[in-house]
Amino acid sequence: MLKLITGRPGPSGFGSASTAEQITDGIDGSNLTAIVTGGASGIGLETARVLALRNVHVIIAARNMEAANEAKQQILKDNNAARVDVEKLDLSSIRTVKAFADKLKALNLPLNILINNAGIMFCPFQLSEDGIETQFATNHIGHFYLTNLLIDKMKETSKATGIQGRIVNLSSILHQYPYKEGIQFHKISDKSSYQERLAYGQSKLANLLHSNELSRRLQEEGANITVNSVHPGLIMTNLMRHSGLSMRIFRAFTCFMWKNVPQGAATTCYVALHPSLKGVTGKYFVDCNEHEPSKLAQDEALARNLWDVSNNLINAALKS
Repeated sequence: MLKLITGRPGPSGFGSASTAEQITDGIDGSNLTAIVTGGASGIGLETARVLALRNVHVIIAARNMEAANEAKQQILKDNNAARVDVEKLDLSSIRTVKAFADKLKALNLPLNILINNAGIMFCPFQLSEDGIETQFATNHIGHFYLTNLLIDKMKETSKATGIQGRIVNLSSILHQYPYKEGIQFHKISDKSSYQERLAYGQSKLANLLHSNELSRRLQEEGANITVNSVHPGLIMTNLMRHSGLSMRIFRAFTCFMWKNVPQGAATTCYVALHPSLKGVTGKYFVDCNEHEPSKLAQDEALARNLWDVSNNLINAALKS
């Protein structure tokens, strides 16, 4: 807590006050291609901007194409040498995720970095077009499926270039506060037991479990790809639009804990680009330093079960 308040650097040399530009200073990503989901606003946009500043070819994947194109122009205005493309991606729709992946593969671009950044938070109960509760569908299932569809492309790229691929999943410190059992496998889309904050915690726990299980599988097969999770910090962005009065009151009493957007994108950029993390996988990072997640997040059986249930939900949606 003291490091969070003071911004004092941790073992990495960085801390809560570090910005994404500071983290990546001196790094040249000119031989890298990255996808940033939700890169049209908030910390996703800042992540895309800073990666482009470091010469990475950035693909902004977003549901709102008008906002995505505005984000691209904003990046180009400050950096006319930036390599930025935009593609439509609605993570709450399994078929749209597949269409995005198919289009990307057809472009025959390399893929070094996948940043699963997009998300929604504290939403009223709603089902996606596939019949899955929207927070779980958007925050976990969409990214889980997208990663599975693109993992072969990442393996091909790392093998052809010799450059280690990196997958970054944005989780949250709120992964510590899901439903009692962690993941309500038999009640994921049950309206009667739905609690918006616990459902968000469940989806963020799922992000961590996905990272850890994918990391384990990739290590087992000897793939040159790392997978890590990050908590970006408390940042007031559009993600908070469903939070209401309670979040405003909470922020008023915890103002010393909140970050600005450049600070919020720092941990993501650190894990995605920093050379010190070569070979580091299956870890959870807070304020640009490794941090121990909850016991549920370290439950290997829970992670395997989530993997199977996620695939079953996707397969059922594709058949319907």
